[in-house]
Amino acid sequence: MSETPQQLHAVVHGHVHGVSFRYNTQRVAEQLSLDGWVRNADDGTVEVVAEGSRSKLDELLAFLHKGPPAAQVTAVDVEWSAATRRYDGFKIRSNRFCNG
Repeated sequence: MSETPQQLHAVVHGHVHGVSFRYNTQRVAEQLSLDGWVRNADDGTVEVVAEGSRSKLDELLAFLHKGPPAAQVTAVDVEWSAATRRYDGFKIRSNRFCNG
């Protein structure tokens, strides 16, 4: 019996721009076979939406709490919901106004 897919929506606070946070988040998400996206927000945070099994999402969330070596994460806001299944793969979005 497989887990019901869930959606993780996270906003990562701290020194998270200019430290390859999006690239590393994409790499981890792809290794975990998650779908969704990551983007820099105008307020200096990084926003992540990922879908998959809760156990894999928990692994991604653990990464988001520390980030890549040059990052300094101070907080992660998290919301959980049912997966929408509208994403195919895990993409980097250029900014909060991008639909890609």
